[in-house]
Amino acid sequence: MNTIELALETFKKANYAEALKLFKDALEEDKNNPHILNNIGLCNIYLEDYNNAERAFLEALAIDNKIVQIYINLADLYYRQHEMLKAIEILQNGVYQLPDNPALRHYLARVYIDDSRYDIAIDQLDAVLELSPKNYDAYWDLGRVYFELGVWDMAISNYEKVLEFVDNNPLIYYNVALAYEANDEIDKAISNHLKAITVDPQFVHSYKNLGVLFFSRGDKEDAKEYFETYLSHEIPQEEKEKISNFLKKLN
Repeated sequence: MNTIELALETFKKANYAEALKLFKDALEEDKNNPHILNNIGLCNIYLEDYNNAERAFLEALAIDNKIVQIYINLADLYYRQHEMLKAIEILQNGVYQLPDNPALRHYLARVYIDDSRYDIAIDQLDAVLELSPKNYDAYWDLGRVYFELGVWDMAISNYEKVLEFVDNNPLIYYNVALAYEANDEIDKAISNHLKAITVDPQFVHSYKNLGVLFFSRGDKEDAKEYFETYLSHEIPQEEKEKISNFLKKLN
């Protein structure tokens, strides 16, 4: 096993200090190798030596500015330190160097979302889908953005696209239901909450929402059933008291 292979095995075992030493040894054998510098940067991140991590990533990019993962790792380093502008800047540079790479654009879009820059996040996500039309994570993120913007029909449209690829995830049905509810389409909201608990009977959030939706529709018996099922799950005591009091009034 050569030095690089030993370093990688040591890294996989989460022995980052020893892996760092080995990667440095490997760099002595193969100077100016951007992949080794990238691994040195990763070791330093795990060792919380952020200055040296940044230095290693920047050195790697100076040698080869066409390696996607280095941009992502450096952006992640800045993101961990809440340096959003630096994260955005390095990802923008990556997109400029590698315009046809959907991963860089997608990560940039997510940083924009976290920084509440929704309009330009949408632009990047649309570009991701042009490059990778089956990227359901991008549809999911678009759904989230449009939901935050209150554009319910677009949120629904993008969440429904996710369901073309993933149809057994209660969280997706739940979010589709919330978007339909916000768009005042109660029957479709109920339908998707029912799908959520069919996929996962322990998905507690939908039971409460079903109780609320049936009650708002005037179906008190159905509302009572779902509220009682909600209470049978582990939920905070304050929430239990609140729902229990409501049921007493309902009875």
